[in-house]
Amino acid sequence: MHPPKHETFDLLARTNTDPKGVVRAVDEYRLHPWGLYMARPTPGRVQFHYLESWLLPSLGLRANVFHFSPGHERNQDYYLDVGLITTGPQRWETEDHYLDLVVRTGRGTELVDVDELLDAHRIGLLSSETAEQALRCAVAAVDGLAAHDHDLNAWLASTGIELSWL
Repeated sequence: MHPPKHETFDLLARTNTDPKGVVRAVDEYRLHPWGLYMARPTPGRVQFHYLESWLLPSLGLRANVFHFSPGHERNQDYYLDVGLITTGPQRWETEDHYLDLVVRTGRGTELVDVDELLDAHRIGLLSSETAEQALRCAVAAVDGLAAHDHDLNAWLASTGIELSWL
């Protein structure tokens, strides 16, 4: 079991540092009152070649679109990470809290990695409060998505969050 993964988003340097410390150039950052958009290539990744993400601190979510390479496509439209998002004028940081949501627009939303969250809590990598908050964020997202036919953009628009993607 690994500790929570941390990522850094440096708006001035236009970089994204992944949990392993790999620094990648970012093509675009867009800052909005509700969150931060990032778009960047994913060199060295076979499964996908480009990543778009929205960091949504008030929801405890990072919404991702993976641009899959031919032959590696997955049955998903969006992949949501649950976690803590710390904001700043020049730098944002995330701490992943294990839970993920696989969104298939108009078809359903799947909550995954509950076992990882529970294991992390059991061995002391996450406090009870943090684990509970992660579950609350995930359940609120599933509720919102279900009420909007599992359409991420429709759900978020109903809350005043307008996302745009490539």
